[in-house]
Amino acid sequence: MYYIYSLKCKDGYYIGCTDNIQERLNRHQKGQIPATRDRLPIVLEFYFTIEDRYKAFAFEKYLKSGSGRAFIKKHLL
Repeated sequence: MYYIYSLKCKDGYYIGCTDNIQERLNRHQKGQIPATRDRLPIVLEFYFTIEDRYKAFAFEKYLKSGSGRAFIKKHLL
């Protein structure tokens, strides 16, 4: 399974994708992920689970686009 997740950071949001969400969240919280290291603290806002790796990364890419951000604001926040 692959997880597409959103973290609320001190200065906005971060969208990511992983196959081990607990390990990835632990790494974010410890400051081991460069993209969120200077944006702590973080809180998990939501996640989706998808079986297919390619679909998961394509969905992550979509959520990072302008229309994907609009989708998040309209349906999830």
